[in-house]
Amino acid sequence: MKAIGLAPGIEGKRVVVQGLGNVGYHTAKFCREGGALIIAIAEREGAIMDPRGLNEDEVLQHRNETGSILNYPGASNISESRDALELECDILIPAALEKQLTSENAPRIKASIILEGANGPTTPDAEEILEQKGILIIPDLYANAGGVTVSYFEWLKNLSHVRFGRMGKRYEQATKRQILKTIEQATGRQFSEAEQNAIVHGADELDLVRSGLEETMVVAYHEMLETRRKNDKIKNLRTAAFLNAIEKVALAYQELGIFP
Repeated sequence: MKAIGLAPGIEGKRVVVQGLGNVGYHTAKFCREGGALIIAIAEREGAIMDPRGLNEDEVLQHRNETGSILNYPGASNISESRDALELECDILIPAALEKQLTSENAPRIKASIILEGANGPTTPDAEEILEQKGILIIPDLYANAGGVTVSYFEWLKNLSHVRFGRMGKRYEQATKRQILKTIEQATGRQFSEAEQNAIVHGADELDLVRSGLEETMVVAYHEMLETRRKNDKIKNLRTAAFLNAIEKVALAYQELGIFP
C-alpha cells in the first residue's frame, strides 16, 4: 500500500464498480459498509457518478423501478459504460465482463488498485501496461475465490452431517456468561442486557463460515506475497497465484503416488 501511495484499510477509499450483479452488488455493499465511497457504478446501459458516494441498494431499487441506473437522483450520467473505468479512483472493480481492460484503454486507467471481480477482465497486454504504471492488480483467481471456498465448507459440512457451530456454541455462551458474571462481581458494574447479548453471543454457522473464509483468504494472500518476494522473476500477484496453485496440485499428486 505504501508503494502505491495509499494507507491500509478500505475506509475513505474511492471505488468504481462495473456491474451490479451478485459480485458487483455485494462488493459495493461490503466496501460501502467498510467506509469506502462508491463514486461510480457502471452497467450495460451506461454509468452513474457521484463523488459524494452512491448507495448500491438505492441504485438497484432505482434500476428495478425504471429499467436503468441512469438518471439516478443526484448522480451524473455517463453514456458510455466503459468510460467509467477511466475515472480517477483508488480502487477499480471490474465485476461484470471479461476483456474490459485492454491495451486501448489501459493507458487511461487512473486507479491505484484493480480488484478483478469478473473472470478475465484484464487482457495480458493491458496487464503489462498497468503494471508499468505502478497499478496493483489483485487477480481474479484470488479475488473471486470466495464462492468456491464457501462451497468447500459446505462439502465439509455435508460429510460430517453436522452444521457448523452446533457442538460448541452453547458451551461458548455459558463460558462467556461466567466471565461476565465474574467481572461484574469484581468491579461492581452491571452490564446492560444489550451489552451481555453482544458479548455472550456464541458463534453460529454464518459466523464460523465468515471466519473460515477470512482465514483462507488472508493466508492465501500472504502466500502470494511470499512467493512473489522469493522469486525475482515473478513480477505480479497473478503469476504468484498460478505458481502456488500448480505447486499445490503437484503436491496432492505426489502424496497420492501419481508421480514421484
